[in-house]
Amino acid sequence: MTGMEKIEARKVKILETAAKVFSKKGFQDTTISEIAKASRTSEASIYDYFTTKENLLFSIPLELMRQLHDVMEYHLKLIRGSINKVYAVMNMQLMFYQEHPEFTAVLLLILKHNRRFIDTESHKEIRKNLRIFDRIIEEGVQSGEFRENINPYYVRSTFIGTMEHIVINWLMVGNPKNLLDASDQLFDICVKLLEKDEKLPACPFLSGNCGSGVLPENAELPAG
Repeated sequence: MTGMEKIEARKVKILETAAKVFSKKGFQDTTISEIAKASRTSEASIYDYFTTKENLLFSIPLELMRQLHDVMEYHLKLIRGSINKVYAVMNMQLMFYQEHPEFTAVLLLILKHNRRFIDTESHKEIRKNLRIFDRIIEEGVQSGEFRENINPYYVRSTFIGTMEHIVINWLMVGNPKNLLDASDQLFDICVKLLEKDEKLPACPFLSGNCGSGVLPENAELPAG
């Protein structure tokens, strides 16, 4: 192993250890000394890689999000049909969360509520992954597989929000025991939002007309 490889391996070890400690104790109650001890390195070494504890926290998702992005892009090239791609992306994300529980806890229970995280390189990688879903929706609309009045942002928000709620429940109380057990019902929800069905009225909140936050013409506000 070369000198650079050793440095990179040490950095990865610190990030993996930090994810485990943060996921158990939370950000505020974790100290750099605890991470140093658990990773069998010195505090000075950690500060060589990461200027602050927050910088260390923000760095945890970067490489893993890149890995997930590459995995999804590779497999999507082999899949035909937008609805099949939606199913594949959903399963790949659920499987990824299940294989990395400490990272998932850090991402959804700590980082998700930190406004400063939005300006980081890690968050840029997360947005790249979200754009994959948007792209699939747009492709499905263009090919005629999905309804024309769909706004990809709202569909993605509904889908990702539902999935994250299930994953958080899995993290907190262990239900479902296997995240992939939820995949079929999640997929059914997504299909109902996407597939053409002339019998169903178009939902104004999924329409592109709502992009500005203004209700489409003739849409009524809820009573009360």
